[in-house]
Amino acid sequence: MKLIPAIDLKDNKCVRLTQGKEETFKVYNENPVEQAKFFEKEGCERIHIIDLDSAFNRSTVNNDTIINIRKSVKTPIELGGGIRSRNDAFFWFNNNIDYLIIGSLAIRNSKLVLEIAKEFENKIYISLDILNNKIMIKGWTEETRSNLFNIFKTYNKSKIRGYVLTDIFRDGMMQGLNFELINKNLSQTSKSMVFGGGLSNYNDLKILKNMNSRFKNIEGVIAGKSFYSGAIEIKKSINILNSNA
Repeated sequence: MKLIPAIDLKDNKCVRLTQGKEETFKVYNENPVEQAKFFEKEGCERIHIIDLDSAFNRSTVNNDTIINIRKSVKTPIELGGGIRSRNDAFFWFNNNIDYLIIGSLAIRNSKLVLEIAKEFENKIYISLDILNNKIMIKGWTEETRSNLFNIFKTYNKSKIRGYVLTDIFRDGMMQGLNFELINKNLSQTSKSMVFGGGLSNYNDLKILKNMNSRFKNIEGVIAGKSFYSGAIEIKKSINILNSNA
């Protein structure tokens, strides 16, 4: 299981939001490229990048920064935020991004996303952003009528790599992972699962690791504010997830 540190980009800076609310942003590093280099040096096996401006419909303001990050590190990158078309997917894969996380489009146009997943096998994650048991889209601003059961039914037998499940209510709140939500959904798919929203301490990592000994399909956990606030250290977290204890 991987510790996947997050770089959320707003105006080409590394920021964190609370519960996905744009007005809560706080800048943690004005040089995202250096932040990515730090994560690589610490031994991270993947970096989670979210283009907030694109998610909030401000298009390509962070594109050059993302491309510069890609050129500066060898660590695999998963990228989400504003992937709204086949052309978007082609653009990022042509720029050597390893994995794409697709949210709104996966809910609104599953046929297209299934086609993209077939073209880029094992490269697509479906973003499941949950608030009050509802799936949210458009940068977590719009509630949908879709439910997790139907999403799993649509994508479980497809060529996607897996799902990124985020508890929006806990995101940036440092309240601990929502293990009830995680446990309930792990049994719904054999695809890889990445979890985010609420990681707050090393005990969360130990619990998640123990859960994975049962389910076997937890690929990683996203570390955002837990890292930037100093609650966890990267190397120690990686050691916990990799240990046999």
